[in-house]
Amino acid sequence: MSQVVLVTGAGSGIGRAVALAFLGRGDTVVLAGRRREALDETASLSAAGERAIVAPADVADPAQVAALFEGPVARLERLDLLFNNAGRGAPPVPFEDLSLEAWRAVVDVNLTGAFLCAQHAVRQMKRQSPQGGRIINNGSISAHSPRPNSAAYTATKHAITGLTKSISLDGRAFDIACGQIDIGNAATPMTARMGGGVPQADGRLAPEPVMDVDAVAQAVLMMAGLPLSANVQFITVMATKMPFVGRG
Repeated sequence: MSQVVLVTGAGSGIGRAVALAFLGRGDTVVLAGRRREALDETASLSAAGERAIVAPADVADPAQVAALFEGPVARLERLDLLFNNAGRGAPPVPFEDLSLEAWRAVVDVNLTGAFLCAQHAVRQMKRQSPQGGRIINNGSISAHSPRPNSAAYTATKHAITGLTKSISLDGRAFDIACGQIDIGNAATPMTARMGGGVPQADGRLAPEPVMDVDAVAQAVLMMAGLPLSANVQFITVMATKMPFVGRG
């Protein structure tokens, strides 16, 4: 049975790959993101037609998030799944040089944006019939271990883990399942620099392997394909040879 899915950050990278995977299986997908042109491009890459609904919105703006749910989502009269994916980083500067402005910009998108979208999704999932739905939060392996000079990003991704657990608990009585996917080194424009070397814990610059972003999309589809009586609470999907497990 086809579902109604909302993907944030659907204009590029992981969000685009996941949105296209849901469209490919026959779902109706609301494509949310800041840049209409990028969302239009995502829609054009599928043969979904009217099932791909372009809905520009900045998740850091409470008014725009409300409009997203009061507009496209409300018109569909249902939301089966939210993929909370929109995110950003800060300049990789020493901890003491990270500006408050840069810190707040990351928190506003990665954490507050995910909270706002999940809050609206929970309201919709509670009132619809049949009741319930699923929320999948994009955590990142930074929810487990930081990279050098990544305090803002890492702090928000650790916080996403707490948000995931809270939604999972608070949604339990209403058939709302919430899980988290922690992704490492998916091949997107954001990871293109990894082939040329990225900072390591010991101070070296070293290239890191990446994996096809479609592997992430398949993992999200697996999580989404479960009945609401089952939930993948946490899953890590990463390039097999990346230096995540082991000594730095």
